[in-house]
Amino acid sequence: MSRSFQVAIIGAGPAGLAAGLYAARSGLSTIILEMAFPGGQIANAARVENYPGFVEGVSGMELGQFMHRQAEQSGAETLTVEVSSLIPAIEGGRGRHVVKTSEEDISAEAVILATGARYRMLGVAGETELTGKGVSYCATCDGPFYRGKKVAVIGGGDTAITDALELTTFASQVTVIHRRDELRAGKVLEERARSNPKLDFVWNSIVEVVVGAPVVSSLRLKNTKDGTMSELPVDGVFVAVGSVPSTGFLQGVLPLDESGCIITNEQMETDIAGVFAAGDVRHGSARQVITAAGDGATAALSARRYISSL
Repeated sequence: MSRSFQVAIIGAGPAGLAAGLYAARSGLSTIILEMAFPGGQIANAARVENYPGFVEGVSGMELGQFMHRQAEQSGAETLTVEVSSLIPAIEGGRGRHVVKTSEEDISAEAVILATGARYRMLGVAGETELTGKGVSYCATCDGPFYRGKKVAVIGGGDTAITDALELTTFASQVTVIHRRDELRAGKVLEERARSNPKLDFVWNSIVEVVVGAPVVSSLRLKNTKDGTMSELPVDGVFVAVGSVPSTGFLQGVLPLDESGCIITNEQMETDIAGVFAAGDVRHGSARQVITAAGDGATAALSARRYISSL
């Protein structure tokens, strides 16, 4: 089974949904392909306070739903499938690209890659075995399971500190473990964290082993300055050390940078005519919901110009 559209968008995070909105409003037949649920990683955020128009903030889930509803009301179709590969039009040609999915093939004149990124793992002993048994990558999803318990958050960026602050709503104590002696998070978040009595910090430390059977009981830590080891008793650990771009199915298809992100120009164009990229999956992305949405809009407008030239 196969269907044809003018624009196929892979990913339904802020970048993909904004692209779907702009493409559909341009009168282009548009389909958005998503393997999970619309909203992407932003749907896991308890509160988004830096997206214009929401003075009091908005939950990430709500923001994703608003974007999805707007894209569909403008005429974009959404299909829940897993994408396995992208087959570009014949090199040098301006034919149709084919997106192979778990259900059907989708051919399109233009393809917008907005696959985002997945959570980065620590890669330490015990992490994989205890995932779902005390190791989590989503504070919004799993925080309520730790009411009155002690948890740790690994990382020092905006996501880590946002997660830590959210977890203080449930946990009795939240410990942020960071490999450096200062945070990378924004000043406002840092001030909130430092003033929260339920939140403390372990600086210059990394996790060597996640300990526990059948569930997490502690973390074995190594000091990055002097190499000393210590043990931190916890009931759960939330990992927030960045993300890995979801570009595995694009290996050998498009030029990627050393981290696996897609290389584009300012118009979101890749090296393949009619293939664009937007959002966190793109090299140089600011990894913010507003810039992802802007990338998506730019990619859709570039796709419209491309299709008009065919």
